[in-house]
Amino acid sequence: MRTVIVYESMYGATRALAERMGEALTQRGGVDVVPVSAASRECLDGADLVLVGGPTHLHGMTTSRSRHAAIEAAAKPDATVEVDPDAEGQGLRDWLSGLDGRATSAAAFDTRMHGPAVLTGRASRGIDKRLRKHGFATVADPESFLVEKDGSLTEAEADRAAAWAVSVARTTTTTARSEQPADSRTTAAPSE
Repeated sequence: MRTVIVYESMYGATRALAERMGEALTQRGGVDVVPVSAASRECLDGADLVLVGGPTHLHGMTTSRSRHAAIEAAAKPDATVEVDPDAEGQGLRDWLSGLDGRATSAAAFDTRMHGPAVLTGRASRGIDKRLRKHGFATVADPESFLVEKDGSLTEAEADRAAAWAVSVARTTTTTARSEQPADSRTTAAPSE
């Protein structure tokens, strides 16, 4: 099984989650963890599962304006965060709009601040919606992983993300097996 994890990260938490997911999935097959700024359409070729995630900004997916504001905030003298090296360039919103239809299994995740989703928002819902719009078969509900106020990631959330990725991969493998034609799974008895 080949998995591609495409992520957008402004301050590093989403990148750290994607890398942790990638490590957890190496036992299930090949894994490519790719920042959205380097994710070509071709990197998805031959993938059995695509996991896509990004940070939550202004209750949803990032925009060019919110990305720019995040970079400016990190440049302030009293900033406690640093911009991820791959933060410049296109975000997930632009990347997803450029995809062509694929029937690949996929799932969406995000990072967001602690608090009820109704207050913080969830980028994963928008990612999930766009994946389905472009022909991906989403195999899990969108998932959020919580970051601290300073943008850091707790070990417990990183572990939860790794377990989630493995669970999604298991679901994908099970779904793929159940969708095989019956004659390719078992030998039918000869008809009389």
